Amino acid sequence: MRQRAARDQKRLDSGAVTSPKDLENLQHEIASLAKRQSDLEDVVLEVMERREAAQERVTELTGRVQSLQDRIGDTTARRDAAAGEIDAEVATVTKERGVIAGTIPADLLKLYDKLREQQGGVGAARLYQRRCDGCRQELAITELNEVRAAAPDAVVRCENCRRILVRMPESGL
Repeated sequence: MRQRAARDQKRLDSGAVTSPKDLENLQHEIASLAKRQSDLEDVVLEVMERREAAQERVTELTGRVQSLQDRIGDTTARRDAAAGEIDAEVATVTKERGVIAGTIPADLLKLYDKLREQQGGVGAARLYQRRCDGCRQELAITELNEVRAAAPDAVVRCENCRRILVRMPESGL
């Protein structure tokens, strides 16, 4: 466009065009080309500004992505460390359970395991202040009297949830 406008201006300045109508047309074309060039330059500037804004946004988002990836890495490392600790604790508790399970009569252990499976992993519950810690229900006075009357080594169960009740010395039962 610049070349065309320069060529037309050169023709105009050279005096080669003598017809007033051709001169007027040539001047009009030069003015149109100048306006078109100005419009295109405005478009280019706008595109450059939008590109710059987009580039800044890309830089910002790239930084945020990197920050999130760092946080994910940290969180994953903490999760893995916690899982390792849990696995170690599970191994220790499983070993301790094996030792303790060897001292419990087989029929009681079988009942406990059956109740554990039925009750979502908890086969025995503490009896504390007249309440079963398994189902959180308060035992009726007749049930409490039966628990009090039972021998210390007798297996007593909650009437509500059927878990084995563990009588604690501080509960007074």
